[in-house]
Amino acid sequence: MVEPLEIAANAVMAISIFLAGRNNIHSWWTGIVGCTLFSVLFYGSKLYADVALQLFFIVTCIIGWRQWLRGDHGHTLHIRTTRPATLLKMAAAGAAATAAYGLMLKHYTDAFAPFVDSAVLMFSVIAQILLMGRRIENWPVWLLVNTVSVPLYASRGLYLTAALYAAYWINALVAWRHWRRQRAAGA
Repeated sequence: MVEPLEIAANAVMAISIFLAGRNNIHSWWTGIVGCTLFSVLFYGSKLYADVALQLFFIVTCIIGWRQWLRGDHGHTLHIRTTRPATLLKMAAAGAAATAAYGLMLKHYTDAFAPFVDSAVLMFSVIAQILLMGRRIENWPVWLLVNTVSVPLYASRGLYLTAALYAAYWINALVAWRHWRRQRAAGA
């Protein structure tokens, strides 16, 4: 049975992620509300890395909202790309952090799928940092995160959340294309 909390969290986050894909600033405040709801839901499902992730998202939504409002040193924050060397460093840091946090969860908690849960956490952090800076590479990282998240959430009986993360996967594909077009147009 789907809980009202899961329905509410997914509804609000669907709006937030749709808005992010459209490069819309309102994605940030709706993200704060959705992440708050998800943190409560994931705590009840013993997905502790996901709880930490939601708390991280709340903080970064506040920062991202501020960055998108203020821009880059008084100028509009345009869609940008990230150097490949930087992306490689981020991926290596994400893998190392996944292993370390997964080990901690495995040894000190009753976490379900500690390494998979940790991978969702760490690579979501990377994707969120890229999104905050309006970096186009955030979308392929979100594709990776959503690919891993769908079976994780389904395995915990969070079928609505798993289905929505499948929809987020499609949204990330569409958003990646949309952002590339906007970038080519100078947005």
